[in-house]
Amino acid sequence: MKTRSLGNRGLQATEVGLGCWQIGGGWGAPWSDATAQEILAAAYDAGVRFFDTADGYGDGESELSLGRFRRSHPDIVIATKLGRSGGLYPDNYSEEGLRAATLSSMKSLGVDRIDLTQLHCVPTEVLRQGSVFDWLRKQRDEGLISAFGASVESVEEGFICLEQEGLTSLQVIFNIFRQKPAEELLPAAKEKGVGIIVRLPLASGLLTGKLSKSTVFTEGDHRNFNRDGQAFNVGETFAGIRYEKGVELSEELSEYVPEGMNMVQMALRWILDHDAVTTVIPGASSPRQAKSNATAAELAPLPEALHKQLRQWYEEKVRQEIRGPY
Repeated sequence: MKTRSLGNRGLQATEVGLGCWQIGGGWGAPWSDATAQEILAAAYDAGVRFFDTADGYGDGESELSLGRFRRSHPDIVIATKLGRSGGLYPDNYSEEGLRAATLSSMKSLGVDRIDLTQLHCVPTEVLRQGSVFDWLRKQRDEGLISAFGASVESVEEGFICLEQEGLTSLQVIFNIFRQKPAEELLPAAKEKGVGIIVRLPLASGLLTGKLSKSTVFTEGDHRNFNRDGQAFNVGETFAGIRYEKGVELSEELSEYVPEGMNMVQMALRWILDHDAVTTVIPGASSPRQAKSNATAAELAPLPEALHKQLRQWYEEKVRQEIRGPY
């Protein structure tokens, strides 16, 4: 699989990575490290070398699973996130707290230095104050981390982060349902040499084309308990679109899928066609999904005419349906 440069610190990321939220469980279904290892191995066999996790995924289980996998696959790049666990969120950030989180992640991952650590959707005002970036620069200079970035919830937050010296990456929600970052944020990041990591590329499954209005999600699945932002930012679930409307839009979108391609491939390829994007990190709940997602990197770019159609469709049908910070 091809790689792209991730920022200006020498990191490389495969065009398709693996988002490891599901690797630690927490989506409402029974989980085990054995299942996680099968998915990680399938992604690796398909060419994936970039894995994104967080200290809070599965109460730390995701990092532990990745750490075990890395022992026999030392060539992978691991990006983790901090700032939502360990009593830091929402207003208890300190240099000591951030350092403790990093040391904990290093232990879980079994590494002497973290490849990339990212602020995990911390409050806008914390980003604006900027002290968290000073603390991460210290960690970088001490050799605890190789690089730092930020996972953000809105374009506004992205621009705040871009003002910070040494920022390597921004992680954003960006997909066919959620195109706003392409207008100004992605070009600005490219100009500054900041890599873009795209999360939730399939809008929590809506862009697979496999969900219907009758689909039932388990009690512990965020697609059940966070549909309207009851637990965290509504944009993290179904791209901030009401579920029933999202299903209708997905059905409409199926008419645009090119012959010989499925909706998942079109959705992932659409993202990769934006040259400011470094990597896209779909999740996977099975080895089959991990392998299938990776095929998007092998496909030719979508026709420019299709890109224009999808942009117009978004402006006319989708944009006004998005809720939450954007």
